[in-house]
Amino acid sequence: MRKFAILAISCWSGFLLMSLELLSGRILAPTFGSSIYVWGAVITIFMLALSIGYLIGGRYSMNSPRLSVLCALHLASGLLILPIIAFELPVLDGIFEYTQDPRLGSLLASVILFFLPAVVCGTVAPYAVRLLVEDSQAAGFYAGLQYFFSTAFSAAGTLLTSFYFVLIFEVDQILMLLLGVTVVVAGGAFVMSKRIAP
Repeated sequence: MRKFAILAISCWSGFLLMSLELLSGRILAPTFGSSIYVWGAVITIFMLALSIGYLIGGRYSMNSPRLSVLCALHLASGLLILPIIAFELPVLDGIFEYTQDPRLGSLLASVILFFLPAVVCGTVAPYAVRLLVEDSQAAGFYAGLQYFFSTAFSAAGTLLTSFYFVLIFEVDQILMLLLGVTVVVAGGAFVMSKRIAP
């Protein structure tokens, strides 16, 4: 059950991250367009944020890792969607008044709106690996298992968001849906963490 809870968080974290990355392009498009400059800015910021998140998550996992902490990190990554919903329009309007350059504008907007949620998402993977590894000889297996599920659900998030969600829902509705599922997954795993050994 413990490993199931960890993998469930890893799976949804991968889904959440890629769905958010795709939606970020939709959020920026009305202001800065959807050119290669905008997508280049979005991908760059997400990759930089993930690299920092991996570093933080790996370092933080060395200090008595617990499933409850993984749940809190996962929940935080979802809650950081709320500022995007609340402030996307004033942020974009303010940046557009400062610069109409789609390269600089989309970079600034991506940093302000998406950098922090992506960083926190990035902390989940290495922390989850540390919790899964109980025997150093199995470290490679569990790292591969975690990244397999996380990446598979990232692909699912990409496909479902781009092929279906954006055709059915408004962007803010999808963001709220992502937040809701994140709360459910983190909450369910947290309940498990209280019933089993850390």
